[in-house]
Parts: sequence; structure tokens; C-alpha cells
Amino acid sequence: MKFTYNDVDYPVVIEKKKTNRNTYIRVNKELTIKVTTNYFTSDKTIIKLLNDSYKSIAKMIDHQLAKNDNNEGFFYLGKKYDIVYVDYTDISIGESKVFLNKKLDLDKWYKKEAKELFKERLDYWYNNFSRNIPYPSLRIRKMTSRWGVCNTKLKVITLNLELIKRDIKYLDYVIVHELSHLIHANHSKDFWNLVDENIGDHRKYRREMKEF
Repeated sequence: MKFTYNDVDYPVVIEKKKTNRNTYIRVNKELTIKVTTNYFTSDKTIIKLLNDSYKSIAKMIDHQLAKNDNNEGFFYLGKKYDIVYVDYTDISIGESKVFLNKKLDLDKWYKKEAKELFKERLDYWYNNFSRNIPYPSLRIRKMTSRWGVCNTKLKVITLNLELIKRDIKYLDYVIVHELSHLIHANHSKDFWNLVDENIGDHRKYRREMKEF
């Protein structure tokens, strides 16, 4: 089964489960349309649903195409660089190009850069935070579904390594977000008021970060 949009055929994968009561449609990063539905849903019903949901699916495809474009290639602090592979150095960043050795462990290099920058920004926001809070420990790791995590019991903030690829304003927002959890462990109105108290445009940042 396929779904045609802008003269491109996208594969449709159907997963039927007896435990599913409803039908869900999503587009993954490989641009496959995945339909999860009840075991007894007929293919005819699924085809009708795909046709009825054409505009919504097209929007999901456009969104995923934009996300893929924002994640493919070399990014550093919000800028995308063209990659030139070389043997004479590990990595050298120019104006618009990055000269990169294929043998370089890029995640290891990113983490080295992130350790210094993330600590610097954490200290800045801790020292300028509007409330008295305990100083948290900092951890950095690659995460697939979260930009940051705050363990309120252990007073540990974990930041997503991927933030080193983005504009520093997004790193600042995530740090403020996680520091705010040291006061409010939920996402209540008081929590968002506290975020707003410390950093403006957080709604804009949250919206923009959905494109990454």
C-alpha cells in the first residue's frame, strides 16, 4: 500500500493489534506512514481513512521532511555546515564548511564541547535565577525524546547532547525549564509562570524546537 503526495509515493505499513481500540496514523523519520489499528479493521476501511485524512497526512509528511532537513548534516550552535572529509585533521570549522575526518568520533567531540558550554550556561542561569534553588549536578547524554530531565530528589539535571547542535537560546530555555522543576516538579500554571519569570519567548522556543 502507498500514499501519493506531491508526485511522491510514500509506503504505508499497517500494524494490526487485538488490543488496539482506535486507529492511529503517524509518519516516521524514514517517511513511512504507519497505521496502527485493531486486528479486525479491514484494508478497505484503512484506505478510506487514508483518503479522508489526506490533508492531515500531507501536513505530517511536510513536518517530517522539515525535521529531517534540520537533522541531516553537521550542525554546531545553530548553524549548518557543508561537510568536507579530510585526512590531515580531526575537525576544523570554517565559515560555511566543516573539515572532518571520517575516523573522528563525532559524538565524543560534541560531548567535549558540550561539557564546557553547558556548565557555563547552567552556572549563568543558576546565578541569575529568580528564586533560591539548590545547585544541581549536571549530566549530559544523547536522548531521543527529551531535551532535558530534572531529578528533583537527587537534584540532578540531565541535558540532551543534541542541544550542542542548536542555537544557544534553546539550550538556555531548556536549562531554565529544568531549574524551574526544582521549585515545581510538575507542569502546572505556577511552573510555567516561573519559567516566564526567568526567560521570555519560551512558548516560541518550544514551538520552534518541534522542528528538530
